Order: sequence, then structure tokens, then C-alpha cells
Amino acid sequence: MKKKTSFSTKGQRADIGDLTIYRILANRYTDAVGPFVFLDHIAPKMHAAHKNGGTGVHPHRGIATLTYLIAGEATHFDSAGNHATVHSGGIQWMKAGNGILHDETLNADSQTDSSQTHAFQFWINLPAKNKVEKPAYLAIQSNEVPQKSLLNDSGWIKVIVGNYEELSSQIPNYSEQFLYHIQVEAGKNFTLAAGEKVEIAAFLPTQAAIINDAEFQAGEFIEFDRAAGEITIENKLQEATDILLFGGEPYTEPIVAEGPFVMNSRSEIADAYRDFYAGKYGKIDDQKGKV
Repeated sequence: MKKKTSFSTKGQRADIGDLTIYRILANRYTDAVGPFVFLDHIAPKMHAAHKNGGTGVHPHRGIATLTYLIAGEATHFDSAGNHATVHSGGIQWMKAGNGILHDETLNADSQTDSSQTHAFQFWINLPAKNKVEKPAYLAIQSNEVPQKSLLNDSGWIKVIVGNYEELSSQIPNYSEQFLYHIQVEAGKNFTLAAGEKVEIAAFLPTQAAIINDAEFQAGEFIEFDRAAGEITIENKLQEATDILLFGGEPYTEPIVAEGPFVMNSRSEIADAYRDFYAGKYGKIDDQKGKV
């Protein structure tokens, strides 16, 4: 049995500097899909070389941030002393835990001739017990992302978060969670089975696709019901199409989000701001003099 669509919607424009951004999650229909409470689509765009885009130094607490690069490179600094640059196809994951400052900039990839940037940023809500842990960071390059071909030369799947068959992401799982990048070749299809009560959503970043017999357009976010069933992606275009499929078990603890903090109560949000203004998240020092 195929899963039913609960709703579909498109994101709201939320540009930052030179970056064209669409806020996909949270939206008017839902605040979360499994542990995922935030998704920004940084749309494909050509940039002049060495022209950085980013949000500047800012704090987080109570979540893990995940940046997945389709094209471009992202450079990360944080107040725990982590510094890395990840290139096209790679992932940056940062557990904010009990509080951290970070600065992430997006630029054309210095390792390729392309000047395009295209990326996604997710926030993954942490269980209460993990919100009080120390921050952590992972930089995962493209060749380290688990990937396999689909049957019948239908395309491929990358496991950004979680597991799929024998593939496992390096990113820690604090609850049942998954994030897949699936590419389906022209004229092909792919079916994935989902268990009961699992929250699942799909996003089509650049092209249309037929999902469970309904046609959806580029830029659409689709959420499915929680009944056990299958999700079938069909590509009737003349070129390959991409889809992000993500979700996990429902987050059952209270969710209180404000600004860069996602906690379990209003008092914890107040604590997060108080500790930030008291300087308890540390500072960022690097050769460029960021503070």
C-alpha cells in the first residue's frame, strides 16, 4: 500500500546577503518532521570567486546543525576550536549541545571550475538528555558519504543521516532518524518502504517528480501520513531528478524554539539567552580575527 500525502507546500523566501534562501521547515502546516525542526534550501546560484555568503558568528543550543553541500564549499569555525572546509557533496554536522558559537561561510568550490553554490541546512532537535552535553563537530567530505546504486540502473542513494540497507552515516543517531539524497534516472522509478508512525517528508530541490501517483513540482515540500506503506518516486522527465527524503520517530518531548535555540521549556530558552550574553559559549579566534 502506498503512503498518502498529508500536505504539500513551498518555502518562503528568506535571503541572507548574496544567498537565495527558501525556508522550507518550519512551515504553516508543521513545526517538525521526526527530529528535524528546520530546513533552509540555499538555492543554486552562480557566484564570483572568493565571494562568501553566510550569517556571521551566532550561537546555538539544544540542536545539531547539518549543512549538506550539493555544490560549493563551506568553511566552519566554532568556539570549541573546530575549523574545517567541506567541498561539493560533503556534510558539516555540529552538535550545539549546551551552547556554542559558530560561523559558516559558503563560497564557490575552490577544488572545481564551477562557481555555483547549492546547499541545505537542517536543524536536528536533540533529546533533552543530549541538550546538556558538550558540543561536537564532524566534517565529512563527499567521498566519505555512503552511497550505492539503485536496482535496474535506476539511479543512486546517498545516506546523509541514519541507515539504509548496509549503508550507515557517520553522524550520530540520538533517535531514529534518516536523511537520504536520491537521484532517479530519466524514465526510472524507486520505491522505499516505511514503517508505521514514522514521520517522513520529501523535498524536490530543482525538478519535478511523480510521488505515489501524484505530480509535484520543483521547490515542493511533501509530508506523508504515519501509516506503514511505500513511497514510489517516478521520473518521467528526460533527465535525472533529485529528491531529499527525511524523517524519523516523532519527537515526544515539549519543543520550545526561539531564535537559534531549541529547548524543552521557556525557562530553558531564558537560560540559553542568559548564558550567551554572559559569554559562556566561548569565542571564536582564528587567523582572520573573528570574535
